[in-house]
Amino acid sequence: MLRDITIGQYYPSGSIIHRLDPRTKIIGTLVYIIILFFVKTFTGFAAAILFLGIVIKLSKVPLKFILKGLKAIVFLLMFTVILNMFLTKGDVLVQFWIFKITKQGVYQALFLGARLMLLIIGSSMMTLTTTPIELTDGIERLLRPLKKIHVPVHEIAMMMSIALRFIPILLEETDKIMRAQMARGADFESGNLVQRAKSMIPILVPLFLSAFRRAGELATAMEARCYRGDAGRTRMKELRYKRRDFIAFLYILAATVAIIGTRYFPDFPAMIRSILR
Repeated sequence: MLRDITIGQYYPSGSIIHRLDPRTKIIGTLVYIIILFFVKTFTGFAAAILFLGIVIKLSKVPLKFILKGLKAIVFLLMFTVILNMFLTKGDVLVQFWIFKITKQGVYQALFLGARLMLLIIGSSMMTLTTTPIELTDGIERLLRPLKKIHVPVHEIAMMMSIALRFIPILLEETDKIMRAQMARGADFESGNLVQRAKSMIPILVPLFLSAFRRAGELATAMEARCYRGDAGRTRMKELRYKRRDFIAFLYILAATVAIIGTRYFPDFPAMIRSILR
């Protein structure tokens, strides 16, 4: 299960999405996440899935690998769906004992479930197609205006990038520790929720020790390479927008207009079809 989490991992494929400026991908991801909260109709979710599907196709990242990351949120997804189905008031579809499933609850559950899955996949696409160095440079360049008010932009960008990339490393380390404990007779599957939580305690100590060890090794490696923060730092590759980035921004704009248009203009899909004809 832990190996199925794809957020923080990088999948090299050399696609056009990989070659985009990291600032373009960061902005595109933020815009996509924001507009998902404007979606209130099935047509809007269909448009959001279509535009995300095109990005996945262009990235050349296997769909099976991307969907594997959803296994980690199955419990949260099911909990959210069931909770909304039973607690949302409206027209009753099914009733048994004190529980009621309403029409509005079903719609709300479907919308929240779809929104959560699209958020995870959309966020994963940014890290799957962007290296740690590119991600750090992109965040730093976007936050550069904050330097005028003496905000340590470079340090913040570096910490965010390292924290994001440590996610798959720590998950892999946790999986190794769990397998080692199971080989020694530990049981993490049986018992109720409280007992399972208690059985995880022996994992925390070696996990924290491993995390501190890796952090120390990273600090030593940075010092050995004479890392001194942003002061006097130069880059071998400067970030520059290219033609493909401007095309990507047009694509993001078109996706934003199409997805938001399905909410505020019910006849928007028909308008688009008439224009295309």
